[in-house]
Amino acid sequence: QVQLVESGGGLVQAGGSLRLSCAASGRAFSNYGMGWFRQAPGKERELIAAVNWATRTYYAESVKGRFTISRDNARNTVYLQMNSLKSEDTAVYYCAATLFTSMTPSDFDSWGQGTQVTVSS
Repeated sequence: QVQLVESGGGLVQAGGSLRLSCAASGRAFSNYGMGWFRQAPGKERELIAAVNWATRTYYAESVKGRFTISRDNARNTVYLQMNSLKSEDTAVYYCAATLFTSMTPSDFDSWGQGTQVTVSS
């Protein structure tokens, strides 16, 4: 497992942009697949973006074309660039890590504490 700390959440107007960061501990960061989940009030937690050790990416249809996940292994950090934000994007966003390459939601077993993103309409 790896320790994860998210940052960068906040309040933004619809149509605006925000970049989330996830700082990870451990010498083997580059071996992990990294993902971003979100959970809105009353809804299930969902995987919205992921990147594996080879920088293969996954995006949920709800964010495809608007969000970009990236990683900087030298800084042990993964990012989520969020553009064209909508009110429906309001949620707590969680960083997660997995040693599996499939990057299915059930494979992520290391979690950050979450950062709130609120989009005003």
